[in-house]
Amino acid sequence: MTTSRIYTKIMSVILMLLLIVSSLTSQALGKETDKTWEDIKKRGVLRVGLSADYAPYEFEKQINGKREYVGIDIEVAKRIAKDLGVELQIVNMQFDTLLGALKTGKVDLLISALTPTAERKKEVDFSIDYMEVPQKMIMKKKDKDTFKDIKDFNGKKVGAQKQSTQEELVKNELPDSDLQALARVPELILSLKTGKIDGLAIEGPVAEAYLMKNPELTFAPGEFDTKDKGTAIAMPKSSPILMAKVNTVLKDIMDKGLIDQYKEKAGKAMLDDGSFLAKYGGFLATGLKNTIIVSIIGVLAGAILGGLIALMKLSPFIPLKWLAVVYIEFIRGTPLLVQVFLVFFGTTAVLGLDISALVCGIIALIINSAAYIAEIIRAGINAVDKGQMEAARSLGLNYKQSMKAVIMPQAIKNILPALGNEFVTVIKESSIVSIIGVSEIMYNAQVIQGASFDPFTPLIIAALFYFVLTFTLSRLLAYIEGRMSVSD
Repeated sequence: MTTSRIYTKIMSVILMLLLIVSSLTSQALGKETDKTWEDIKKRGVLRVGLSADYAPYEFEKQINGKREYVGIDIEVAKRIAKDLGVELQIVNMQFDTLLGALKTGKVDLLISALTPTAERKKEVDFSIDYMEVPQKMIMKKKDKDTFKDIKDFNGKKVGAQKQSTQEELVKNELPDSDLQALARVPELILSLKTGKIDGLAIEGPVAEAYLMKNPELTFAPGEFDTKDKGTAIAMPKSSPILMAKVNTVLKDIMDKGLIDQYKEKAGKAMLDDGSFLAKYGGFLATGLKNTIIVSIIGVLAGAILGGLIALMKLSPFIPLKWLAVVYIEFIRGTPLLVQVFLVFFGTTAVLGLDISALVCGIIALIINSAAYIAEIIRAGINAVDKGQMEAARSLGLNYKQSMKAVIMPQAIKNILPALGNEFVTVIKESSIVSIIGVSEIMYNAQVIQGASFDPFTPLIIAALFYFVLTFTLSRLLAYIEGRMSVSD
């Protein structure tokens, strides 16, 4: 073998070894790379997403005049944050929005009685199981002679929480049933009590909590046959460091038998300790205050933005005109709920901004109301006789002065009733932002539902609050309209 061939073989071996070493090194570095954990350390805050209407796992309670999150999962979250050396921030949202919040970076972990099913594992990673729970069915006591087994509910109306393990169980084990999937357990309990569904698939501990407060309900015999009984913590894909740290904490919790202590503590927190107003008055006051804030900012900023868009649409400059047309048509052609989600998730996923739910909700309301107010103002301006502009210009006023002093005062007078209706609509539609965790009236009504196990009374109170706000505003606008009509 020639020297050149020997040299070539040696270089080939060396190159292969370098490639192997490089591959192993990159894999090792990949295992140590964990963006989620790095962000948590940099921020000094662990953001945990959950749905706080799911006692005894997580719910809100007023303790010594202060609102606090309590429950089994809350205690687990506190212990994890403590062992990681960071502060805990609870992000309360509706259950069916949690996965989106995790995948778009709004939260770092989901601790909300999650079962690590095969479908969920495709989207996120799960910790080790830290608790096992049976999947049960509850029904009205008067139907105990009708339903002798869970299989008897096949072909009947069965409720389950949307995007939950129970929803999948009903689909798989009761394929002929009429599945009614709703976002929140209190709404499902109300559906069961009012006869809209015949049975409700639900986790055992949660069912026990509701049966304590609703004596007309009871367990159906038996339980769902499922291998997925564990409860685990969800986190973003490729988070090995965070995964290892969370699993270490969970192992320590289980080794010390702390879950039983957490259950006992949650049970005590669920006990009645005063009148309805004493327990939940603070929730109602907070909701009313935030609804007023969100609505006022949404209406005022929406009116300003709407006025600018209206002028853009009336502009002879074609690009501005078409920009306004596209904005108005898109916003008016899509639901407010979609716009809320786009702002809430988009600000993080697309823009990389960590904006609070309250600010995102306000932005969505401003964007939505501006499109409607723009058309109202445009119609009001067009309704003013063209001779008014000609007269103003003949007196030496320029276009800006004419619009400000002559056209707009008449337009506003004409559109005041329509603007009033839009203001009332914004107050009512502000309830939609509760889905992303904005603490307004509807959000707090839902919190009270989960804490009191009373699905109906909080809704009545919320309805009364909205009525008082809208009625007061309507009377105020009617008074202003009457004062402005004096000059007629």
